[in-house]
Amino acid sequence: MGDGSAHIYNGTHRLSPKCGVGGLSGASGHLNGAVPSEATKKDQNLKRGNWGNQIEFVLTSVGYAVGLGNVWRFPYLCYRNGGGAFMFPYFIMLIFCGIPLFFMELSFGQFASQGCLGVWRISPMFKGVGYGMMVVSTYIGIYYNVVICIAFYYFFSSMTPVLPWTYCNNPWNTPDCMSVLDNPNITNGSQPPALPGNVSQALNQTLKRTSPSEEYWRLYVLKLSDDIGNFGEVRLPLLGCLGVSWVVVFLCLIRGVKSSGKVVYFTATFPYVVLTILFIRGVTLEGAFTGIMYYLTPQWDKILEAKVWGDAASQIFYSLGCAWGGLITMASYNKFHNNCYRDSVIISITNCATSVYAGFVIFSILGFMANHLGVDVSRVADHGPGLAFVAYPEALTLLPIAPLWSLLFFFMLILLGLGTQFCLLETLVTAIVDEVGNEWILQKKTYVTLGVAVAGFLLGIPLTSQAGIYWLLLMDNYAASFSLVIISCIMCVSIMYIYGHQNYFQDIQMMLGFPPPLFFQICWRFVSPAIIFFILIFSVIQYQPITYNQYQYPSWAVAIGFLMALSSVICIPLYALFQFCRTDGDTLLQRLKNATKPSRDWGPALLEHRTGRYAPTIPPSPEDGLEVQPLHPDKAQIPMVGTNGSSRLQDSRI
Repeated sequence: MGDGSAHIYNGTHRLSPKCGVGGLSGASGHLNGAVPSEATKKDQNLKRGNWGNQIEFVLTSVGYAVGLGNVWRFPYLCYRNGGGAFMFPYFIMLIFCGIPLFFMELSFGQFASQGCLGVWRISPMFKGVGYGMMVVSTYIGIYYNVVICIAFYYFFSSMTPVLPWTYCNNPWNTPDCMSVLDNPNITNGSQPPALPGNVSQALNQTLKRTSPSEEYWRLYVLKLSDDIGNFGEVRLPLLGCLGVSWVVVFLCLIRGVKSSGKVVYFTATFPYVVLTILFIRGVTLEGAFTGIMYYLTPQWDKILEAKVWGDAASQIFYSLGCAWGGLITMASYNKFHNNCYRDSVIISITNCATSVYAGFVIFSILGFMANHLGVDVSRVADHGPGLAFVAYPEALTLLPIAPLWSLLFFFMLILLGLGTQFCLLETLVTAIVDEVGNEWILQKKTYVTLGVAVAGFLLGIPLTSQAGIYWLLLMDNYAASFSLVIISCIMCVSIMYIYGHQNYFQDIQMMLGFPPPLFFQICWRFVSPAIIFFILIFSVIQYQPITYNQYQYPSWAVAIGFLMALSSVICIPLYALFQFCRTDGDTLLQRLKNATKPSRDWGPALLEHRTGRYAPTIPPSPEDGLEVQPLHPDKAQIPMVGTNGSSRLQDSRI
């Protein structure tokens, strides 16, 4: 690079895609014509913008990767698959699949400074992978905010002296309801009074006990219908909370990463404060140790079961957010020379450590509850919405000052959900803005964000109906399941074997100053694709039709689920066929080669970073008034040196 080029292109950096977080310092801080003291305050990419600093990127990525699944899925998987023994395959999969894939996506987005669509200039025929990522992020963004809105509802409902799901004396309760509080004065008249000892256990066997928290969830919050096709009425309280959650997300993203980067200082860190408070409270309760031991006790015989390894691989893959497009998008706002290798290790380990830590919090409380009821921990353990909105709220009613702990718990769920939702929305907005790529849409990015938020709100309205939870779970089980595995596998293969692993390793060396470590090179080429393929096979073998409690989904609903899953995967062959048909070539093989080779504008976004094989053969003079790199170049062209040493063309515009 050098100071010379920095002076030549001074004032011309108002162009295309995104660049990195950590950024350059010292002499290289002159890149925007800024004086050295201003280096850390200026964006490398003036049009697109960068993160304010590296911490904002790391916190945003942590918030994206650490979500509701860390609280309601991992602890359940852990005790179901051998307790402490599950940690062994879990961390094996983290090392050989999770961190390598995380590093690949971060480096991919950071090198090109583009979202999940723009990065496929690397091999235009595979741009359908980017569209598939957008479809997946759309589905997840719709239903994820509905989960956040339910957490908002519970948060507001906790602002009472007595939690509304504590007792069975409410209009919505049934004769089968019995509170975990052994108090004869608060049970329904149709129930026998509580007796000393482990009465709850006996009652569970003689009566079909339903807890007040379960009836509150099913009969009051959801007013659950009897079938997925019976929508009933829209639950207005949930609709209002859905509006609140979308407004919060929009306001936090109103200035893109400039505003969300500031919000994550709170949303990404405060859940750890709440987790710690709940952990301290949980371990001081009677029976907490029993719950924690149930969570951790190794059952080493289960290590030999393929299902345990499959669950470990799936949990790592899904919890890190691979193939959603969010990691590529977030990294695209990094400065070009940011050390994304270090970031990927830090964020991946933080995500997994959070899952383990959350398990202690959850099972300390569930152990206390099991001790109070005189039942086994497995009787009160659950996962998914059942843990977040039934089992854990019921356990909270047993604590002194229950509303306080309930407020903290649901506030934590809200923040965990928002961290992921920010990135999902930014992924869609960035892909749209980068794809259009002109000056007008860059200036109107706030309106694009508003449009996506309004569309997400409208599409989420059916999920607030009486059948909404059925649809939410259908989307959760199918929209982002095996389709993510296929997308990730194709992305790995296209980069390593179509673009070429040597080319990609050289790109990373140009960006970071060192090639990817040998371990990552081996994982990218062989190990990670093999594990991804294993996850896919495991998902097919272990597939079971979706159910919700005792409700069996009808075949037409399952068919819709599969169509949602296929809608993202089908983008890949359809776009590949489209690109193949519009590519020039004398023979089919020649057209195939032309469709898969990097486009003329592939490479670093800013001209100052285009060195080596990306260096322009005819450097523009300051008098030319050329912009460094257009966002959507398709007119004038500058000769460039190709990856094979031959001359190629770089689009630009005067």
